[in-house]
Amino acid sequence: GVVDRILLNFNREAGLFNSVLYTKLFALLLLALSCLGTKGVINEKITWPRIWAVLGAGLVFYFIINWWMLLLPIHADVVTALYILTISIGYICLMMAGLWMSRLLKHHLMEDVFNNENESFMQETRLMENEYSVNLPTRFYYKKKWNRGWVNVVNPFRATIVLGTPGSGKSYAVVNNFIKQQIEKGYSLYCYDYKYPDLSTIAFNHLLKHSGGYKVKPKFYVINFDDPRRSHRCNPIHPDFMTDIADAYESAYTIMLNLNRTWVQKQGDFFVESPIILFAAVIWFLRLYQGGKYCTFPHAIELLNRRYEDLFPILTSYPELENYLSPFMDAWLGGAQEQLQGQIASAKIPLSRMISPQLYWVMSDSEFTLDINNPDEPKILCVGNNPDRQNIYGAALGLYNSRIVKLINKKGKLKSSVIIDELPTIYFKGLDNLIATARSNKVAVCLGFQDFSQLVRDYGDKEAKVVMNTVGNIFSGQVVGETAKQLSERFAKVLQKRQSISI
Repeated sequence: GVVDRILLNFNREAGLFNSVLYTKLFALLLLALSCLGTKGVINEKITWPRIWAVLGAGLVFYFIINWWMLLLPIHADVVTALYILTISIGYICLMMAGLWMSRLLKHHLMEDVFNNENESFMQETRLMENEYSVNLPTRFYYKKKWNRGWVNVVNPFRATIVLGTPGSGKSYAVVNNFIKQQIEKGYSLYCYDYKYPDLSTIAFNHLLKHSGGYKVKPKFYVINFDDPRRSHRCNPIHPDFMTDIADAYESAYTIMLNLNRTWVQKQGDFFVESPIILFAAVIWFLRLYQGGKYCTFPHAIELLNRRYEDLFPILTSYPELENYLSPFMDAWLGGAQEQLQGQIASAKIPLSRMISPQLYWVMSDSEFTLDINNPDEPKILCVGNNPDRQNIYGAALGLYNSRIVKLINKKGKLKSSVIIDELPTIYFKGLDNLIATARSNKVAVCLGFQDFSQLVRDYGDKEAKVVMNTVGNIFSGQVVGETAKQLSERFAKVLQKRQSISI
C-alpha cells in the first residue's frame, strides 16, 4: 500500500510510468547515486578502457537489445524472459562500471617514470658577455617545454674542466667553442691537439676570419713531429730561458716523468732522482758551454749517451756541476760500478726511445719563442700528438708545456688561453700551480679528459686532488662511478615534489 501510493504519486507528478524510457532513466539515476556514494577498494588493474567497455555493453543491453526483444514475433512468455534477462545483464554491467569508477586509481604516479619534471629547473636565459667571457648556447627542458638559454663563463681565468666518456661531445660542445670565442676576443692561445689536426684546423681557420680583433696580429705556429715539413722548429731548452740550474732540473724532471709515468708516484726515490740529476747536469753543461750554442734537447741526449768515463770529467770541470754530480763521482771512484751503471742506465734507456730524426729536427733550433702572450709578438701555438706514438711525443711535448707555463704566468702580458684536450696523455708539470695562480695574470686554462680516475692514475693522488678542487668551472657529459659521485656532491640540493597513495 505505502509503496504503491508513493509510486502512483511519482507517476502522477513526474510521469514515471508513462514511458518505459522514463522508467529506465529513473532507475539509472538511482543506480548512479548509489555508485556515487560507494567507496570501494582501489585497484590499480582497473583502467578506463575496461570501464568504457563494460559501460558500453551495459547501455546496449539496458536500452537497445531488450527494447528490440519486445518486437520479436515469439511467445509472450519467451519475450518476457528474454526482456528480464537482457535488462538484468545491462543493469549489472552498468552497476559494475559505476563501481569500478569509484575504485579507479585516479593518481597517475607512473606518468613521469624518469622524474624528468622534478629534475628540470629554470636555467639562465640571458646572454651575459664581456671581453673575456665564453658563452655557450643551450637548450633545456622546463615545465613541459624546451627553452633556449646560455651557459655564461664570465670569468674563464678561474680554469675550466670538461669531463665525459668517449663520444659525449667534450670537444664539439665546449672545447671548440672555447677556441673560437677566445680567438674572436683577442686571446693568445696554446692548444695541445691530441688528435692532430682536429683542433689546430679550427684554430687556424678561425684566426684567418677574426685576426682583426687583435691589436698586433698574432702569428700561427705548429709543432708536429709526424711531419716536420709542416712543423715549425722550437728549442724548449733554449739558453735564453734558462737562468739557473733549477731550470735545467725542471726540464729533466718533466722529460723523465713523461717517459716513466709510474715515477710520478715515486718522486724522491733514489732511482728516480738519480737519472733526473744526471740529465739536468748534462743540460746545464750545454747551457754553460760556449754561451749555450749547443743547448738543445738532441745535443743533450747524444752527450748523455757518451761513455761515462769521458763524460764525468768534462761535466765536473765546471764548479757548478761538481757538487751536483758528487753522488755519481763517489760511486765511480769508490768502485760501485753496478750501482753507477744502474743510475746511468735509468737515464739512458728511457731517453733512447726519443732518438728520432723528426724529434731532433723540430727540437734543435728555434724559429719562435714560447712566450705566446708577449704583447709585442702574440702567438697561436698548436702542438700535435699522435695516439699511436703518444708516449714518445707526449714526453717531448710535456717539455714545451712546462716551459710555456713559466713564461706565460707573468704580469703585464696579454690575456692568454691554455687548452689541453685529453690531459692524461701528457704529464703537465706545474699545472696545479698554474690553475691556482694564473687568474691574476689573465691566463685561462681549459682541460679536457674523461674521468677523475685518469687524473689520479697519471698525476698522483695529491696533485689530482689539487687540480679537481681548485678549478672554478666544470662541464660534464656522461660520467660514472666515483666521478659521478664527486660531481653530485658539488651540486646544490633541491627539494623535489613527492607523491604517494595508500590503496
